[in-house]
Amino acid sequence: MSRRAVSFEEIPVSDASSGPYALTLGPDDALWCTLVHAGQIARLAPDGRLDRHPLDSAACGPSLITSGPDGALWFTRSQDHRIGRITVDGKATSFPLPSPGSGPFGIVAAGDGALWFTQLHTDRIGRIDTDGRVTEFPLHLPGAFPSAITTGPDDALWFTLNQADAIGRLSFEGDLTLHSLPTANAAPVGITRGADGALWFVEIGAGRIGRITTQGRIDEFPLPDPASRPHAIVAGPAGDCWFTEWGAGRIGSITPDGHIEEYDLPSPASEPHGLAFGADGALYVALETGAIARMVL
Repeated sequence: MSRRAVSFEEIPVSDASSGPYALTLGPDDALWCTLVHAGQIARLAPDGRLDRHPLDSAACGPSLITSGPDGALWFTRSQDHRIGRITVDGKATSFPLPSPGSGPFGIVAAGDGALWFTQLHTDRIGRIDTDGRVTEFPLHLPGAFPSAITTGPDDALWFTLNQADAIGRLSFEGDLTLHSLPTANAAPVGITRGADGALWFVEIGAGRIGRITTQGRIDEFPLPDPASRPHAIVAGPAGDCWFTEWGAGRIGSITPDGHIEEYDLPSPASEPHGLAFGADGALYVALETGAIARMVL
């Protein structure tokens, strides 16, 4: 299989101290980006216009972000332990969580009309409805560090347990299943639902891409550079998955049968984190050094 030709463009978003971190495509066809160190949410319009919306706390730590069922964007605030909401015209609100110091991180909109999120420090999965009502589900696994979360084809929530080297599944009713990974110190982070009906995830500790079926079968695919630190992963429109290599300044792709391709970013030390496909079909990547990279396939 020949390697695809790609081109990159870097779009300045902030200075390096602001930290572009995660991206999602909004209902307005704009890219919405968290600025984790500045306490802001940025909006990159299809015409290239950039707007930055300060939140009520510069130290709130906006982390992962997703489109909600109500036409707004929802995001985790990992430093002040709240869930944030911002409308497409920039009006932001937030909701406190019941568990002190919970450290919300991953978030996803689910089929029950609510947002589900992970809590890094209290080993819980949370559910928040669009009115701000919160329900929490304890994992009873101390120190597991639940990180990213997504929805599966089985109407359940699937999430990574970074310090437990496992993948979790939680039903809407609260039934929990844990799947241990074959590799020690895998430290999974990002997870996404693939076009093949499986869940794909990255192992930042082991330098691998993982795949788990809804029946719990796990396959792992080693990256050429085991120290590349894969961080986030997203399903692509062509059936493959795309991921960032935070430690190597690269973007990678993997097909359902495990074929891997890698592409160097223009700035090697740009610290790529979250990524999302835009309305134009290009792949956008948040670079913590202060920009969004646009990758045209």
